[in-house]
Amino acid sequence: MDERNTAPDRDKQQRMEQARRRPDGTRLTTQQGVRVDHTDDSLSAGARGPTLMEDFHAREKITHFDHERIPERVVHARGAGAYGYFEPYRSMAEYTTADFLAEPGRRTPVFVRFSTVAGSRGSADTVRDVRGFATKFYTRAGNYDLVGNNMPVFFIQDGIKFPDFVHAVKPEPDREIPQAASAHDTFWDFVSLQPEAMHTVMWLMSDRAIPRSYRMMQGFGVHTFRFVNADGRGTFVKFHWKPKLGTHSLVWEEAQTCAGKDPDFNRRDLWEAIESGHFLEWELGVQLVPESDEFAFDFDLLDATKIIPEEQVPVEPVGRMVLDRNPDNFFAETEQVAFHTANVVPGIDFTNDPLLQARNFSYLDTQLIRLGGPNFAQLPVNRPVAEVSTNQRDGYGQQDVHVGTAAYSPNSLNPGGCPVVADDGAYRHHAERVDGAKIRARSESFQDFYSQPTLFWNSMCDWEREHIVAAFRFELGKVEHRHVRERTVARLNAIDHDLAVQVADGIGVAPPDQPEVPNHGRSSPALSMANSPRDSVETRKIAVLAADGIAADGLRRVLAELSERGAVPEVLGVVDGTVTSTDGDDLPVARQHGTVDAALYDAVLVPDGADAVAALAADGAASRYVLTAFKHGKPVGGLGAGADLVSRLLGDSLDGGDDGVVLSDGTDGFAERFAAALARHRWFERPLDQVPA
Repeated sequence: MDERNTAPDRDKQQRMEQARRRPDGTRLTTQQGVRVDHTDDSLSAGARGPTLMEDFHAREKITHFDHERIPERVVHARGAGAYGYFEPYRSMAEYTTADFLAEPGRRTPVFVRFSTVAGSRGSADTVRDVRGFATKFYTRAGNYDLVGNNMPVFFIQDGIKFPDFVHAVKPEPDREIPQAASAHDTFWDFVSLQPEAMHTVMWLMSDRAIPRSYRMMQGFGVHTFRFVNADGRGTFVKFHWKPKLGTHSLVWEEAQTCAGKDPDFNRRDLWEAIESGHFLEWELGVQLVPESDEFAFDFDLLDATKIIPEEQVPVEPVGRMVLDRNPDNFFAETEQVAFHTANVVPGIDFTNDPLLQARNFSYLDTQLIRLGGPNFAQLPVNRPVAEVSTNQRDGYGQQDVHVGTAAYSPNSLNPGGCPVVADDGAYRHHAERVDGAKIRARSESFQDFYSQPTLFWNSMCDWEREHIVAAFRFELGKVEHRHVRERTVARLNAIDHDLAVQVADGIGVAPPDQPEVPNHGRSSPALSMANSPRDSVETRKIAVLAADGIAADGLRRVLAELSERGAVPEVLGVVDGTVTSTDGDDLPVARQHGTVDAALYDAVLVPDGADAVAALAADGAASRYVLTAFKHGKPVGGLGAGADLVSRLLGDSLDGGDDGVVLSDGTDGFAERFAAALARHRWFERPLDQVPA
């Protein structure tokens, strides 16, 4: 071979080898090669003071992270959105000058985007993950963004750690797997080395991480913010969204089935509910803490890994939000909407929470690359309803045609020297004394990592605890490095000894001999989904199994009654089209049952009709749907011959009690009984070990 032809190849290989960055034996530096001795805390004015802009390491680290992905979001890439309105119940002027909270009943337009965090745009909806819950209020005083999650706490305390956390939870860089999953080594290696993460990990392992619907999902502002009233008095505030339909979730097995049968499960549910007129509704609540009580708790209000238990500070309802319109174009609206924690209006201000301070820098920086320049606020979905008048000009994506010669302030060339600074209605930052040495350190008040994870565990009912243990076993069962499993169990032992032992027994590591610390025994009933409202069947989907020979006369009355209550029955046939009833009429089929699954429905109903039931039994559909729904704790109903089939399938699993299985020889009163079971959501008390395979 000609040596001249191989030389360029060798040069290319050498250049590639030089470009490879291996961490072995190296020291952490900035992009300029300056060594770094601390990367866990931002530079701040005192341990509880604000983050300083001169922290070049934090800015470089976060800036690079913000620009790592184009064009989709680095996190929260998989989303769905809708328009609606917010209206307050009463004036909140005692606490805040925020315009949208000033007048009872006055409607403020909103756009809300729901999302998963870790997955790409092409990932499934029902993965185990935190969900984003971001609300843009188009207020008369400017846009206000309440950028939250469906969990009230976060994995880290200081935003400088955010790139580390996301790098850990994202697909591993050498193989780009797993997608949209936390069940892998890098995630558990990171969180087990960061004990501050364990509170959110407990929420992540609960059923909160697999919501039944965005409509049945709580939202939280996560951080402690500050209300400011007309007198300049501040009040600490935490925001809560509580769904009208209650807070309900899937179970892990059906979440995985949904990911295969319908990866767009939550997106489709949101869209179809609004299109059918079943509008979504949440209540906005606030926890208010006077500034004089800032240090009245056994945790720090500035710590984003902590909650204020509702039993200590009740959530006060202040208004409701209704989503009633789907976007016209997914890209133009849902994909291009730009949220920012620093988009605040007069009357709402920040605290020195170091995670919030970093987000206030990061979001704006992210939009600059994701949306191509500084004029993304001019996109229709981002435009305020308030008048906009700035001296900012040109740049990528400029859509306004500015008239006049002066683009500076002050000026005397434009009429009246406009735009001039406002003398009323202007945003004024809350006056707060700040001083302290420039340091990289975490406040001592942030150092309690286990009390609140224990509080969460203690607050769970029996079935919630069982699901949490199973989730830990599933996740850690995917971890290849044994020492990571062992370290995680050690962290769990600081939360609760019994939890650690149960998880250890399931993942093949030695259980701890004794508790690291005694369980403090405190609980917060508000944290348990078992205590969520269970009084509505609105939008609950019912799989109605059908075949030729169905007794449709009585069934029609039952379905009409359920529909009047807000439920959504769907007739599933052996084939598409129609099925012929015993009275000779055709009953339309919504879907062929093989294209969907019991996991996609909230309940299963087997109607009467001997020939129809025989056909369903022979096809296997009834067996699959009934057994799966029963295993997942869902209501199961049967009429006539359908009731007989359900009884045969479930056998000894039926104890004759109130277990959500509703069987009847006739249709009188059936809809009411079945609706009552459907409103309950799940029946996890069933003897599932007796369910036939």
